[in-house]
Amino acid sequence: MDKIRIGVVGIGHLGTYHLKKYQTLENCEIVGVADIVEERSLKAAEKFRCEAFFDHRNLIEKVDAVSIAVPTEGHHAVAKDFLSAGVDTLLEKPITLTLEEADEIISIAEGKKAILQIGFVERFNPAIVALEKIIERPLFIESHRLHPFFHRGTDVDVILDLMIHDLDIISHIVNSQPANVEAVGISVLSEKIDISNARIAFESGCVANITASRITNKKMQKIRFFSYDGYHSVDYGRRELVSLSRKQGDNGQTEIMSNNVEVEDRDPLEEEIKAFINSVISRDTPAVSGREGRKSLDLAIRIIDKMKVAREVH
Repeated sequence: MDKIRIGVVGIGHLGTYHLKKYQTLENCEIVGVADIVEERSLKAAEKFRCEAFFDHRNLIEKVDAVSIAVPTEGHHAVAKDFLSAGVDTLLEKPITLTLEEADEIISIAEGKKAILQIGFVERFNPAIVALEKIIERPLFIESHRLHPFFHRGTDVDVILDLMIHDLDIISHIVNSQPANVEAVGISVLSEKIDISNARIAFESGCVANITASRITNKKMQKIRFFSYDGYHSVDYGRRELVSLSRKQGDNGQTEIMSNNVEVEDRDPLEEEIKAFINSVISRDTPAVSGREGRKSLDLAIRIIDKMKVAREVH
């Protein structure tokens, strides 16, 4: 078959990484990049030997598939333009700023039979992939995603910037509707919420305690699951999984023993890009669909709304 013509819109930190991954795929050809900052577009076009655009709409007719890595406020408008033209789209997280925007682009994608995948890269973290093979019904989840401060991403609250990764993983694994949400958050170095904690009780009985911060000195990206089958701890950054369970030892006593779970050495973003291209070719529902992206956004908005209420009370 002919190579899939690829475009990338938004040539910042993440968009550049997308380009590097597409460059390694033999069945893909990068034909164009688009960014409103002309210098970035021109520089990327020279490096990746493709055409530069300063308006994403001029790229639409030239591509079969596109990655969109613009700031969150632009997700709806840019994705709408490509999906309306039937272009398969990998849209960075969060899907949009509002549920109404999410509903519109999901409807367009389904009407055009276009692939819409949301860029939740942790779904492709090999430690999470290994975890999904062994975990049963979780009872309690504790998550910490702590980062040093960078101005990149501060166009949105830390919930949509960082926490939403964990909301996606938790929603996916728990697979239950949230029954109650409590949350607190404060602004420290930006005009948005920089540190937040949320406690979510699901209808299944599972409770998740989630902390996200972008004002810490050291990075920490860990999530722990407690369930009937044992304890499982994932270090996202190290791509490591520690899995423990109760087993009967040789002496007949019940012991806590380590489970031997293989974690493959794979790059999450590369796996995400490959999964997107596989969906483009097969026309199968993507690994993280638009509807799953909406589900995480809905939970994030509930958390943000709870924080607003808490601030008004105080």
